[in-house]
Amino acid sequence: MNHVAESSEVVLDRVSKSYAASCVLDQCTFDIPAGSFTTLVGPSGCGKTTIINLIAGYDWPDAGRVTVSGRPVAGPGWDRLVVFQETALFPWMTTIDNVIFGLQNRGVRRHEAEVQAHDLLAKFGLRGFERKYPSQLSGGMQRRAELARAMINSPQVMLFDEAFRGLDTMTRGLMQEYLLGVFEENPITTLFVTTEIEEAIYLADRVVVLSGRPTSTKETISIDLPRPRKLEMLSSAQFGAIHERILSSLIEEAGKAFSEGAEPTEMLTVLRGQ
Repeated sequence: MNHVAESSEVVLDRVSKSYAASCVLDQCTFDIPAGSFTTLVGPSGCGKTTIINLIAGYDWPDAGRVTVSGRPVAGPGWDRLVVFQETALFPWMTTIDNVIFGLQNRGVRRHEAEVQAHDLLAKFGLRGFERKYPSQLSGGMQRRAELARAMINSPQVMLFDEAFRGLDTMTRGLMQEYLLGVFEENPITTLFVTTEIEEAIYLADRVVVLSGRPTSTKETISIDLPRPRKLEMLSSAQFGAIHERILSSLIEEAGKAFSEGAEPTEMLTVLRGQ
């Protein structure tokens, strides 16, 4: 049975959730310690996005509790911000207008908001692109703009739902470096959903591995790699051992899917976590 620490920022306590009589989450329990970076991996359709939505307050559990700082999640809030796989930038707004959108909605004067945005955009390598529209930005630039839009609101919890999926290998690597730099400078409690085992290990303090549906927490693995993270860590024996452990967990889930009559293509999806 999984246990949660009292000092945890985010807690899922025996959470269950069904859609159209199909059970997605079943007694799912794990926690995210304050100021830590947690990644979430698991088979396709196991409920990773459902978990993001429950923490964000976009949906509610059928049973169990989701809490942030000890308070039950009752709906969306500025303390929890989500970066999605698909860009959520408003296409009719410039980069700077997208970034300051949240601050202006909260009553911050435009001049003050722009000062903050200019500093943040420079930090994210977007100086000179403030007046460009999303269609004029590369995929990596759009992701950095979205990250800036979230960070400017000083969230308590950051949630990433496969935010780097679909980016080319080089851009994805650069985004990992940007995110690590931001986190290591300002450790915000973070949950990052990914289908890539290497990415999960490289970014995280802990990796939560989910079972197949109905989903529960299969295991939580501490990532005892020093920060700041370096690319050469990916070729270390320690990194390889952690990778093998996570892969073995996913292979075990693929075996369960096969024994329950899953088609080969479904098994491959379970193994890849895609």
